[in-house]
Amino acid sequence: MERDQSSYREAGVDIDAGERAVALIKNHVASTVRPGVLGSLGGFSGMFALDPSRYRNPVLVSGTDGVGTKLKIAQMLQKHDTVGIDLVAMCVNDVLVTGAEPLFFLDYLACGKLDPRQAEQVVSGVAAGCREANCALIGGETAEMPDFYPAGEYDLAGFSVGAVDREEIWDGARIGEGDILIGLPSAGVHSNGFSLVRHVLFKKSGLSVSDQFLSSGNSLGEELLTATRIYVQPVLRLKELLGCRVIKGAAHITGGGMTENIPRVLPQGLGAVIDRGGWPVPSIFSFLQQRGDIATEEMYRVFNMGIGFVLIAEQQDAQRVRGALREMGEQSYIIGKVIKGCGVGYR
Repeated sequence: MERDQSSYREAGVDIDAGERAVALIKNHVASTVRPGVLGSLGGFSGMFALDPSRYRNPVLVSGTDGVGTKLKIAQMLQKHDTVGIDLVAMCVNDVLVTGAEPLFFLDYLACGKLDPRQAEQVVSGVAAGCREANCALIGGETAEMPDFYPAGEYDLAGFSVGAVDREEIWDGARIGEGDILIGLPSAGVHSNGFSLVRHVLFKKSGLSVSDQFLSSGNSLGEELLTATRIYVQPVLRLKELLGCRVIKGAAHITGGGMTENIPRVLPQGLGAVIDRGGWPVPSIFSFLQQRGDIATEEMYRVFNMGIGFVLIAEQQDAQRVRGALREMGEQSYIIGKVIKGCGVGYR
């Protein structure tokens, strides 16, 4: 007697939808292949062969993160092709802080009911982020979890591994008083602080994702979905051009803003002073501050305020760093310096 094959579907899990999703994302995954990738999509694990000729004393560097409640904006707007870029960016930028090159990436997509087309949009963004970071998408997991997530909602997590020579690690140990903070601009809010964003704009102000955002030509939802910048290519190129020791340390400005992220790379006994007004702050931040009546101190502790990545170099090297970035077409700003003390102050 043939068994009823619909029982699992009735329980909320559609195996056929999972197979369709895999078929749809296959080409996106293939577009990220780089030297070192072994095997293909569909195995129990991903494999990557580290090239021993590229490293004298290799150290593996890993990073993991998610996109947070920015996903709510994507789900409200029904636009899912940028949050995968955010996912990759949040992981590979953390790996980059050490001076490491991201090598491969894995993603995890969890939902209540799998929509293969929605999953394809998400993974297309993951693949786009991986291509931008020259990082291979070598595996992942899609979990259909009925009764756990509401219909149409999903969550994302990611994991990246990179490599760097032990002698070339940027660990902040060489940072000293008087060193200069060089900021690379963000593309807006990136992927942090969206619980506050949603509270201010949608609950407190009663706005909608479809409302016009100032005179930008974008809707508010589109503005908020601007993908997190991936800094891998310009920073690794900078390291190649100037040598590994010109940059003494780096910080990815994520949750906690400059206030909490810059001290993470500073040696004990050192702090930083930031010169407000040293760079253009995107209009989304003043919009949020005015709508929510948010204190300036809190803005700098929650959001990146227009600076997504910080490099630290000696004063005599700062202009060399900026010049090399400028030749790549990258903007940068002197945003402050290292001082005796602790924490971050603003002036």
